[in-house]
Amino acid sequence: MNKRRTLLPFFIPLLFGFMAFLNMLGNPRVATLYGSDVVGLIAIGICLGFAFAGLVIFLRDRRSD
Repeated sequence: MNKRRTLLPFFIPLLFGFMAFLNMLGNPRVATLYGSDVVGLIAIGICLGFAFAGLVIFLRDRRSD
């Protein structure tokens, strides 16, 4: 049985993380950092963290096959 894996689980959180980050950079309130901005930045970090962790797991599993 062929265990072919895709990078789709990596790209989805990465895409959401970068879209939200670029949207956040355009916000002039980032300088004052309201509570909702902090929550948004934490959510962006979680998305990017999942994306990079998924990439590491993908590359590690690919190398071991």
